Amino acid sequence: MKKIGVFVLTLAGTTFLMAHPHFEKKLSAELPGGVEATITYQTVPANEEHARNAEVGSFITPRSPRLELSGELKAGMVTIPAGQLIIGVVKNGPEDWDLALYPGKLERGETLDTSKLIKLDSMFSRTREAIEHLTIDISPGHGRLEGKAVLVINFGTLSLHGALN
Repeated sequence: MKKIGVFVLTLAGTTFLMAHPHFEKKLSAELPGGVEATITYQTVPANEEHARNAEVGSFITPRSPRLELSGELKAGMVTIPAGQLIIGVVKNGPEDWDLALYPGKLERGETLDTSKLIKLDSMFSRTREAIEHLTIDISPGHGRLEGKAVLVINFGTLSLHGALN
């Protein structure tokens, strides 16, 4: 009986050590104009296959990452309201994506009201190496988004930057 107990504990310990950890990640930034932005998301595996097979026009949001804004932002012609927004991407074509925000919360199985989607001025690119887990950040823009605060989302070899101001 003692040998079985040791075996079970060893197996459980090995499983725990080999388990692939996923955790909630939270980051904050003070954007130009004093608006506090907080991103909260799960470090889930980047499922590029799902993105590749998604229908054109679909909004993809892996585990509904959230952006919380303390105030309203203006990004060109787009107004981003204060409060909680869901971060996702809209597939326009095989190599054409927009970063998008959805105001409020989305419960599992809830139907998305596409008229509420806020599409950001976005730049899409591919990375050489696959990024194995979803990563989201806020950073200074580059290229045509130079001088702007941008929301950045990476999954697999897909990378999107969307203007927040």
